[in-house]
Amino acid sequence: MTPIALIRHGPTDWNADHRLQGHADRPLSDEGRAKVSEWSVPDTYKAFEWVASPLSRARQTAEILSLDIVRLEPAIIEMDWGDWEGHTRAELDEIYGDEVSERAALGLDLRPHNGESPRDVRERVAEWAREVAESGVPIGAVCHQGIIRAALSLATGWSMVGKPPEKMDWASVHIFNAHADGTFEIDALNVSLLPDGEAA
Repeated sequence: MTPIALIRHGPTDWNADHRLQGHADRPLSDEGRAKVSEWSVPDTYKAFEWVASPLSRARQTAEILSLDIVRLEPAIIEMDWGDWEGHTRAELDEIYGDEVSERAALGLDLRPHNGESPRDVRERVAEWAREVAESGVPIGAVCHQGIIRAALSLATGWSMVGKPPEKMDWASVHIFNAHADGTFEIDALNVSLLPDGEAA
């Protein structure tokens, strides 16, 4: 097994407005940059080999954290929300009616119009985990909520119906162990990036 440290990017304007981002390349907001500037990656994990999602919000977060990114990793890009990207839940309900709730109730098999499902995301994250495990090189990744939720699902069997089995703090690094069969196990969640380990 090989350690993987996952950090979600800092906030964007669409995060503040509760808009689905997906593949939309939104940069960090001024508030997001300020928040990330308060974070510090523990030396134990900073020594890992680091990769980042190709999206600018992840790359900017890595830059502010002074992480030496060796490559951009397409496997850890956020879930493609298709036609739902850029919309709030209220807007989606207005456009699609009950269909949004019906699809959300499918958990891993939720599929936005012209997008991908969480199961699709989980499969590409599992394939990436296999590659990491085979390399034996501890990896850190600046990525997205959807990627970390996929790792949690692979580690716990969570179907993504209802609340996750663990509460996730997004001003934290989450440590998993990757296995050659593409599965994860939890090492440590919610390792704070804030001074003195305070909660976000």
